[in-house]
Amino acid sequence: MTPVARPTQSRYPHAVRQDVVDELHGQLVHDPYRWLEDAADARTVSWSAQQKARYEAERATWAGLDGWAAQVAANTAFDRVGSPKVRGGRAFWLRQDAGEEHPVLMVAGAGPGTAAAERVLLDPGVLDPSGHTVLDAWQPSAEGDLLAYQVSRDGTEDSLLWVVDVATGRTVDGPVDRVRATSVGWLPGGAAFYYVRRLDPRLNPGEQRYHRRVYLHRIGTAPDSDALAFGEGRDKTQFYSVSVTADGRWLGVMATLGTSRGTDLYLADLSAGPLERPLLRPVQEGTQARTRLHVAPGTGPQDAVWLRTDHGAPRGRVVACRPTDLDLGPGRWREVIAERPDAVLAHLVVLSGPELEHPLGLAAWSRHGVAEVTVHDLVDGRQVADVPLPGTGAVGDFTSGPHGSSEAWFAYTDFVTPPQVLRFDARTGRATTWERGTRGGDAVGGAVTRQVAFPSRDGTTVRMFVISPTGRPDVPRPVLLCGYGGFGATVPPPYRALFLAWVRAGGVYAWAGLRGGGEEGAAWHRAGSGEHKQNTFDDFAAAADHLVSAGWTEPGRIAILGGSNGGLLVGAALTQQPEKYAAAVCMSPLLDMARYELSGLGPSWVPEYGSARSPAQLRTLLAYSPYHRVTPGTAYPAVLLTASDGDTRTDPLHARKMCAALQHASSGTGPILLRLEHGVGHGARAASQMAALQAECLAFLAEHVGLAAPGRLGLVPEAP
Repeated sequence: MTPVARPTQSRYPHAVRQDVVDELHGQLVHDPYRWLEDAADARTVSWSAQQKARYEAERATWAGLDGWAAQVAANTAFDRVGSPKVRGGRAFWLRQDAGEEHPVLMVAGAGPGTAAAERVLLDPGVLDPSGHTVLDAWQPSAEGDLLAYQVSRDGTEDSLLWVVDVATGRTVDGPVDRVRATSVGWLPGGAAFYYVRRLDPRLNPGEQRYHRRVYLHRIGTAPDSDALAFGEGRDKTQFYSVSVTADGRWLGVMATLGTSRGTDLYLADLSAGPLERPLLRPVQEGTQARTRLHVAPGTGPQDAVWLRTDHGAPRGRVVACRPTDLDLGPGRWREVIAERPDAVLAHLVVLSGPELEHPLGLAAWSRHGVAEVTVHDLVDGRQVADVPLPGTGAVGDFTSGPHGSSEAWFAYTDFVTPPQVLRFDARTGRATTWERGTRGGDAVGGAVTRQVAFPSRDGTTVRMFVISPTGRPDVPRPVLLCGYGGFGATVPPPYRALFLAWVRAGGVYAWAGLRGGGEEGAAWHRAGSGEHKQNTFDDFAAAADHLVSAGWTEPGRIAILGGSNGGLLVGAALTQQPEKYAAAVCMSPLLDMARYELSGLGPSWVPEYGSARSPAQLRTLLAYSPYHRVTPGTAYPAVLLTASDGDTRTDPLHARKMCAALQHASSGTGPILLRLEHGVGHGARAASQMAALQAECLAFLAEHVGLAAPGRLGLVPEAP
């Protein structure tokens, strides 16, 4: 076969290097590609078009692309469902059948005590046949007769909120603009709800993604007449969520300053004052603790409410308190479920059905990244049961039944098992497969999961999942190493078509639980954020070293991939130790840490990374900022940067500037490429678009670590 001519590095599109220098706190910060921040600039438009042509020319040389695409398609060829929300005799849930571009919202039941066949209530493909509209959020009313839903276009996540009559599908309210997947707290009867909306951007030029407030909206009234319930005068980066108990008595508001660890909590007794100006009493303010409030319907002032918190317990615990004592602080808390030394408390569902002697708490734990589920008596704190899970994996998407329910639902998945929904019945203590959710695929063969531990640079023990064809380091194989390590997020063992395709082709996939994440609790997060962010990158480098020393792979055969904060991780890895990696995919990344606060949701991330406005924090940021660490003459690995023009979280300017800097600087033989996608954003997109992105990333990485594309589906090659 005649080889396809590969474009040469000298044919990169020209990007003018300008002498742009900022003096920040006495330090000179160079920014030669500042002009690429403006997506509408004619020079940026022309350069981006040339980069697209360069990428497409390179992609044409990837002989294995079709094989990767076929394997990704095979790994996603199953129907999937989400956990249901049950309201007023109706069940609502998301379903996405194999081959469908977007999930649709299903409903079954016709009211209390009745049953009806399931039907599609909302289909984004019907709302917008172009496929560019996604369903961001939805919430049925307490009676299940109305549904508030939110949709956005082109990946922007700037939603419009509508209300429909569930029985007829008729729109009864909306649109309400300036929302972003807001929580909705319905009042009984469905005449009104609390929600979160941004102020008019015309009143706050340049800050259109901030200045959120909690409002009360009455169905059928103009959104601009909605009553302001909470948020006046608070910081512009505050995020809010709202909840109302099914009986309509208690309103809870949670406020978070950007992405800080601390949550402020407020509770109002709606029976004691006007709905438009609820008297929200503070439960927790001004701490660095994450706390969630759980109030059961029917709760009176002298009854117990529960808080899941890491206040005084970095790995989490559950405490109880009377509503009348909540504003008196932790001194009035009574511990119900104690902190565990070996696991992090990740979820709590309170079940209070009339058949139960005492309210029960369904608790989910993460033990070194692996899920466990237990049941506890919420009066005396006894653990009354363990809930067996299908394997060693992850749980999430917890929902509970309506007022007085004894049922809960949650999703289970692991690296080789597609998501499935389990139904927990507190009356029996058993979890069974939800009858409407038996759509998941079977566990995928040809992949075995192990968890290993290794020391980081400073001796800290870090854990990593390693998935391979045999489950042992029998021979060195090409490795795909990934991680996240940010915002206190625990990224559990997920089913991912992309990673399984790599393993079924004969490679090894590794996921490292890095500091900065939440795998080991609040202290683990703090150890990899702010001034300690370098620990995250050191953990990742140590993971790569362990994979070599343990025999899973060998030098020159490690590929790395990460997105968003994980894109920052990959950018730091390839600029700090470029010789360690053969290829890198940097997706929707954050890379210019001196100016990240000036675009997207950047101002919200200051609690995580620090601010260039602080001299000390600027020094920390510049010490690892990937864009500023690019050094001419360095042999960088092959790099693919991916971005989307609808991304309102991490602006594509980061990928553009980094691409230009690497193309100018690299002396390596691998290409530096930019894949800019149109009409999508940071998160949800059509299934075909996601599959194409994954297949192209796999083909690019495999090309540079010597991993042949899958042949016949399901055939695991011998050692490469």
